[in-house]
Amino acid sequence: MRALCRLRPVRWLGTLVLLGIVLVAAANVYVLSEGDGATDDVRGVRHAQVAIVLGALVHPDGQMSGMLDDRVRRAEQLFRAGKVDRILVTGDHRAWRYDETGTMRTALLRAGIPPAAVFTDHAGVDTRASMVRARRVFAVRTAIVVTQGFHMARALYLARDAGIDAQGVTSDLHGYGAQAIRSDLREVLARVKAVGSVVLDSDVRGGPPHPITGDGRSSWGPSPPTGTTAPAASTTGG
Repeated sequence: MRALCRLRPVRWLGTLVLLGIVLVAAANVYVLSEGDGATDDVRGVRHAQVAIVLGALVHPDGQMSGMLDDRVRRAEQLFRAGKVDRILVTGDHRAWRYDETGTMRTALLRAGIPPAAVFTDHAGVDTRASMVRARRVFAVRTAIVVTQGFHMARALYLARDAGIDAQGVTSDLHGYGAQAIRSDLREVLARVKAVGSVVLDSDVRGGPPHPITGDGRSSWGPSPPTGTTAPAASTTGG
């Protein structure tokens, strides 16, 4: 009897672990199926209102990480190919000295993209927030999502759930070494979080409207405070 009592917690623990594995697997399969259809060929997508460029790491010296640099380059390609009329850069702007969106915008302007065509969303704190705000704040109806392949299914799933007719063009223009392996592993749990955020309808910050058909400069926000310099964008990401 004592041995049986000792076995019961072990069995319950094993059941919980198995249930967790099943839930993680189910969420991943669902997101991968709902977020399919991306391509790596700029010519292979239909015209859309906007390219949504999702944020990634900016180094302390202001250089974009390799992944972010490739996303910006891909958005530039889409614009020059006439596949989009606008570019929406969305990401983390947690402080004046850490500004993914401003860094991406600066890089696009230096590449010759017209200022009016570049929109910024400084409250894209995660992928779901970026997509919900793209629909609600920027009135995006059709979009081409730009990110790396490991992230694309989740991004498309969340964009479509937000009511956007979304296509995807991957931006794996280089190899990313160990960073790619870490990203693949994190993405397994990130897909679970994405499904949970949709099911629970987690709150997303609102804001004044900036219709994507207008002038992107209206979304740029205020300049940094006096004495504070935001990092300058570089297209030599590491």
